[in-house]
Amino acid sequence: MTTPEFMNAKQVAEYLDLNEKKVYTLANDGQLPATKVTGKWLFPKSLLDKWLIESCHNGAFNDRLLIAGSDDPLLQLAVGEMANQLGSTALVGYTSTGTRQGLSMLSKGHVDICAIHWGRASEAPLRHPALLQQYAGSRNWVLIHAYERVQGLIISPKLMGKISDPIELTSQQYQWALRQEGAGSLRALEEWLQNKGNVLDNLNQQDVYYSERELGSAIARGCADVGCGSESTAGEFNLSFLPLFTEAFELVIPKNIYFRSLVQQLLQTLQKPETQAKGDQFGGYNFTNTSKQVWGSE
Repeated sequence: MTTPEFMNAKQVAEYLDLNEKKVYTLANDGQLPATKVTGKWLFPKSLLDKWLIESCHNGAFNDRLLIAGSDDPLLQLAVGEMANQLGSTALVGYTSTGTRQGLSMLSKGHVDICAIHWGRASEAPLRHPALLQQYAGSRNWVLIHAYERVQGLIISPKLMGKISDPIELTSQQYQWALRQEGAGSLRALEEWLQNKGNVLDNLNQQDVYYSERELGSAIARGCADVGCGSESTAGEFNLSFLPLFTEAFELVIPKNIYFRSLVQQLLQTLQKPETQAKGDQFGGYNFTNTSKQVWGSE
């Protein structure tokens, strides 16, 4: 008998040799790949097979670590160092997608880790878990603190000394480089503007950039005057910076891969004095609780 491409709970129970009630429990907890259509669970066989493989020996893909989500120069540096050390023995990659798209990719199993930042560090203990719980599979995730970093306005050096108040930069004479929807930096900018009685639509938008490095490069090349990002990005491109607040930059990791060697190697790399010294050169980092678990769904 051919197994259908999409199975119902009864078929999954037979396929996995589980009690049907257990199948529903796993689906409701976000541990089994599934989708609800007209109130009924459907389970894609291809994703179920992948889930089975991932469950074996703490995951079969021990030679792969794919990271998505928020952009950060120091995380890029750490991943690059790991990739260089590992050579052809493993695949380690990091793509900047913004916080929300990264979480969607993690929820669908396309990546192994998602980097996020979603507001002030003082509010992160509430904001970050609330954000994660909007995604399927979050009950199987833990949140690891990477570091705090300073978020603010990245500015062309030619403007420093001419600006007495950051709100002056919202004038139509200044061109803004903006991040895409779902990026933590765009959310930070929207909140700052709202507090100042302003909105994004009032800015003279030059273009949309899909990473902090693209944004920093555009300002460094004179394609834009100002954008919202981290102090470390400003430091990387030798740009001026006006701080707005400190934020928590954190990593979302599925529990079943947390102890994989590549995941642990990444966390250890972030704790290395050499890595943190490079962060100090960029500017704006605080490593007090680096690699500490700050949230789990239980």
